[in-house]
Amino acid sequence: MPIIGIAALIGNVGRVIVWWRRIAWRPVVAYAVPGVPAAALGAHTLLSIPPTVVDGALAVFFLAMIALRRSAAVKRWRFRTWHMAVAGAVVGFLTGMVLSTGPLSVPIFTAYGLSGGAFLGTEAASSLLLYGGKLATFGASGALDGSTILRGLAIGAALMFGSIAARRIVERIGTQTYDVLIDLVLASGAATMVVTIIR
Repeated sequence: MPIIGIAALIGNVGRVIVWWRRIAWRPVVAYAVPGVPAAALGAHTLLSIPPTVVDGALAVFFLAMIALRRSAAVKRWRFRTWHMAVAGAVVGFLTGMVLSTGPLSVPIFTAYGLSGGAFLGTEAASSLLLYGGKLATFGASGALDGSTILRGLAIGAALMFGSIAARRIVERIGTQTYDVLIDLVLASGAATMVVTIIR
């Protein structure tokens, strides 16, 4: 868990660098202010509660979001800033508890009206802060030794390179293709949660 947390942190740094000029800072602040302490609380909770139930619920949620995103009602649904604060608290807590909640943030930030580079940069900046809170908790509990940090940095460097390499692709694809890719991310997230439960 700490290795993936470090890798996610570094990977999000890469996306923030790539999409810096597209970041919408208002939802970032609204999302992260309650999200960071919630992530720390979730990390503490992780030490006492098995995360398999949460993983199963997230898998169902991700699959449901694919259908919901395609419905006409959801396409008209938009989040406001206060919605982002509530979502940040919920996702922050779950981020502290489970391996990754990346797919969960997809419908949240798209509901705010973000897409393409603006979505990628804003979501990355928000996640960067949440993972920072999670890692601070791991550090305080003594879970971040030298080997763990080095392995996390190595994986994170690969993620950062991928973010930089994918920029031109994201800028060239159309909205419809982008939506399909988002659905694939949600489906992959659900599959990941199922695999985590099985293991």
